[in-house]
Amino acid sequence: QLVQSGGGSVQAGGSLRLSCIASGYSYCLGWFREESGEEREGIATIEWTGSATYVESMKARFTISIDTSKKTVYLEMNHLQPNDTAIYYCAAASPHRVVTGSFCHPGVPNEYLDLWGQGTLVTVSS
Repeated sequence: QLVQSGGGSVQAGGSLRLSCIASGYSYCLGWFREESGEEREGIATIEWTGSATYVESMKARFTISIDTSKKTVYLEMNHLQPNDTAIYYCAAASPHRVVTGSFCHPGVPNEYLDLWGQGTLVTVSS
């Protein structure tokens, strides 16, 4: 189970941090987003070890991190723009799935990420 928090509304140029608490261990967790009328796109994934992989276009303004003691993965978003407005989802691999290395990636789809958070709306106004 994944429970998300954070998000909300911000003006262009602002920052937000999203959090996602996992109920248990996961080899691989990630953040994705879905703009209205668009397909879901990946942002970044991170292994429990802290090794992160980004979609290239997201790397400059988004940072994924993990606090394993809190079983929480974060997404720090900076210099937000109106086209970042979307529902943001965290995802994770079930505990029994050993998803590491190249299998822990933010590409869509990634069938190894089978747990999803409830989604949180981020709205960026100009």
